[in-house]
Amino acid sequence: MAVPSWVERLRAASKTALVQDGKRKIHYLFEDGKEMAEEYDVKTGQLVSRKWREKNTLGGSGKWQVEVGEPTSPLLGALESELIKESSSNPVFMRKDTLTSFQWRIRNLPYPKEVYSISVEKEQRFCVIRTTNKKYYKKFSIPDLDRYQLPLDAAALSFTHANNTLIITYQKPKEILAAEEQLQKELKKIKAANNGDGDCKTQ
Repeated sequence: MAVPSWVERLRAASKTALVQDGKRKIHYLFEDGKEMAEEYDVKTGQLVSRKWREKNTLGGSGKWQVEVGEPTSPLLGALESELIKESSSNPVFMRKDTLTSFQWRIRNLPYPKEVYSISVEKEQRFCVIRTTNKKYYKKFSIPDLDRYQLPLDAAALSFTHANNTLIITYQKPKEILAAEEQLQKELKKIKAANNGDGDCKTQ
């Protein structure tokens, strides 16, 4: 049996919508029990955040894993965060897309632009960030390309560096732009609640 395409999985998922704080929040529940929560800017239609959650081994809800948007910080006051706290000067890796590109920002990287190199490992489906001074190394994938089964294209990748932040941009392929446009039309058809008590609360 053919694996259903990502677009088919999105259509088949149970969806609830909520409009709150200038954002349209969509909660997806897939047939396999996985959940996805997305937030879009109401005015621009731009994706602000995307999180995933799946059932743990005991059947309860696991923790939300952030794919796009600010990484979630541990609850303040928890014993672990008191004892083991990440240094505020450590590099912070996060994804923040635009309408036409996937974009990653790595804060707290003070080295000049010429220190960095970014390559594409097509077979392993990874992008790799290296520095000539051996101070930073990171492998990351682009889950959207995996879901749409599209190849990685080195020509779509570029980067810049400003204010101690490395900004990596990958131009979205036309297939994804077309699929996202179609999805936006479908999401607008979902009747949205206007308060904060719907199914979309992901905190």
